[in-house]
Amino acid sequence: MLDALIISGSGLYADSWHPFPITSARIADIINGIGYSVDVTEDVEERLRDPGDCRLLVINIGNPAQPRPADVIEQACAGLESHLNAGGGLLGMHSSITSLTTMPAWRRILGGRWIRGHSMHPAKGPATILLANTEHPITAGLADLVVIDERYSFLETEPDITVLYEHDHEGLRHPLVWTRQNDQARVVYDGLGHDAASYDSLGHQTLLCRSVRWLLGDS
Repeated sequence: MLDALIISGSGLYADSWHPFPITSARIADIINGIGYSVDVTEDVEERLRDPGDCRLLVINIGNPAQPRPADVIEQACAGLESHLNAGGGLLGMHSSITSLTTMPAWRRILGGRWIRGHSMHPAKGPATILLANTEHPITAGLADLVVIDERYSFLETEPDITVLYEHDHEGLRHPLVWTRQNDQARVVYDGLGHDAASYDSLGHQTLLCRSVRWLLGDS
């Protein structure tokens, strides 16, 4: 069984802001570097519909400019929920929270959503990401981390998430990395990862490694 499948934004799920082939390759290198098998696919809708035999699904995609047909979204939702109900893990990266806007369950699955006209991000640049006051295996022993990245702000989040990292903007602390867990599956949303610079941060690399191990049940 494949350990991790990365669904990388392409075609309708690509945009001019996020270099998905580069960031997906960096994610794959990090996951492979800690001993897990990993594959990258650009067949977004096909692999959402049928992730296949993998332990962890990594979603690294953008939002189509035009809504996709309802049956396509319904099939993608069914595939995601089947993967999770079977005990598979899910890691949503950065702009994945802005995608699948016509899939009502996506907000519940991932633990939050981007709200058009309300959510935003300050200009990309060096930033300190703040460790939340939460006890969790992913962040045990970790500290604040420094990245060159975008910091998504004013996201709408579900009440059952466990926030791991936040950032400060306009005097408010905004959740940026969180987990969700139920009896069947584990989910992590990592709001970092705009481009390759984010993965040059040793702190972000460590966080990603910890997240993957937890999602795969190895920590």
